[in-house]
Amino acid sequence: MGKRRFLQSYIRLLLLAGMLTATMACSDSETYTRYPCHLVIDNSIHQNSTLGAAMNAMSPGVFCIISSDELKKQYAFTNNLGQESRVNFTAVDLRTTRQLGMNNAVIVGFGTLTSEFMAYDRECPMCYNPDAIPLKSRPLKIDGAGIAKCETCGRLFDMNNYGICTSEGGVKGMNRYHCSTTGPFGMLTVTNR
Repeated sequence: MGKRRFLQSYIRLLLLAGMLTATMACSDSETYTRYPCHLVIDNSIHQNSTLGAAMNAMSPGVFCIISSDELKKQYAFTNNLGQESRVNFTAVDLRTTRQLGMNNAVIVGFGTLTSEFMAYDRECPMCYNPDAIPLKSRPLKIDGAGIAKCETCGRLFDMNNYGICTSEGGVKGMNRYHCSTTGPFGMLTVTNR
């Protein structure tokens, strides 16, 4: 009788471990892209309000597109409230490596439905093909409501709700990156790990 209970307990433990592993594997691999991305901006030095508005937990629904101009040595910021600005790289920025997603642009901000800080790739997950020759950008346009739209396929993505596709026939949400912020005029980190 003791051997039977031991065997039943062992089987339950294996099933539980398998279910937990499957749950964790699905959630992470389905959520975040592995496409290279590495961005660190110290907004306590730049003091940029266009970016700061998107890094403020008290203003959910504000999203900022970040791109870099390596020739001019500047960051460009455009948020969904219509603000645009540029800042020159600092000495620290010049010493760090930057890779901003699939085609040199990421979108960051707090979602209104999730209250979580998110970082998305700006390229359409349905249309952009990094292996295409020639490489063609399929950037998403963002609006004041936190919706990203692809001009190529017309699909809509809700950045306030984990970047899910809200259009009919949309099965894939926006590509996401791991990110963190220490506040509007603090550190921003966006990576693929």
